[in-house]
Amino acid sequence: MKYFSNIIMFIIFILFIAMLWLVKENKSLKKKNQMVNNQLSQQVAINSHYQYRVEQLNRMDNQHIQEITNAKNEIDRLRLLAERSPERVYINAKCPKNADNSATRVDDAITARASDTAIRNYWLLRERIALSKQMIQGLQDYINTECLSKNEFKL
Repeated sequence: MKYFSNIIMFIIFILFIAMLWLVKENKSLKKKNQMVNNQLSQQVAINSHYQYRVEQLNRMDNQHIQEITNAKNEIDRLRLLAERSPERVYINAKCPKNADNSATRVDDAITARASDTAIRNYWLLRERIALSKQMIQGLQDYINTECLSKNEFKL
C-alpha cells in the first residue's frame, strides 16, 4: 500500500510541476502577446500617420500639377493671341531698310517684325519660367510640410 501511495504522490508531484510550468508558460505567452499587441498598435498608428502624409503630399502634387497645366494653357492662349494679332506683341524687333528709295519717310517704313527665333525663344522661356516657378514652389511646400513641420509623429 505504501508503494501505491508513493507512486500516487510521485504522480501528483509530477502533475504539480507540470501545472507550475504551464502557469509560467501562460504568463510568458501573455506577456509576449501584450508586447506584440503594443507593437501592432504602434505600427498601425505609424502607418496611418504615413498614409496621411502621403495623401497630403499627393494633394500638394496635384495642386502644383494643376497650376503648371494652368500656366501652360495661359501661355498657349497668349501664343495663339500673338499669332492672330502680331501687332500687339512687343518684342525686340529688326526693321529692315527699304533699299529702293533712300528718302526717309514714315509712309514708306516697313513694320517692325520680331525674328522667328526671338518669337520661339520667347515662348520657350515663358514655359520654362512657369515650370521652374511651380517646381520651386512645390519644393518649398514640401520642405515646409515635411522637413520643418513641428507636429512630427512620435511614439
